[in-house]
Amino acid sequence: MPKTHGIQLDGSRFWVTHRRKTYGPFDYEWNSDFCGVVMLYDGQKFGEYCSIDELYADLKPFSLPMTVVSVTSIVMGCLLHGILNGLRETERFELLALQLREHGFSRFVLDR
Repeated sequence: MPKTHGIQLDGSRFWVTHRRKTYGPFDYEWNSDFCGVVMLYDGQKFGEYCSIDELYADLKPFSLPMTVVSVTSIVMGCLLHGILNGLRETERFELLALQLREHGFSRFVLDR
């Protein structure tokens, strides 16, 4: 039986499962000048990180459930923070679990 809620990670991509429906893949790629990061949902741009002071993200056109949008924001934020600050993989997972729990999404925490 599929999980009711969860996150699946595969390299830079991830999927969010909410009420047994899976959304994704969410992904990111570096800008051609390596000065920013483009955020993608199912291959389509939904946002861009340019600096700590400049971030744009809009998932509204995809009509995703608000819970999926919230969890995606936390996951993407933790992944980008971890990569940009040189955190090891275990530290990124710990940060992600902490943030999900702090924001009321403990049911999405990865089994590790």
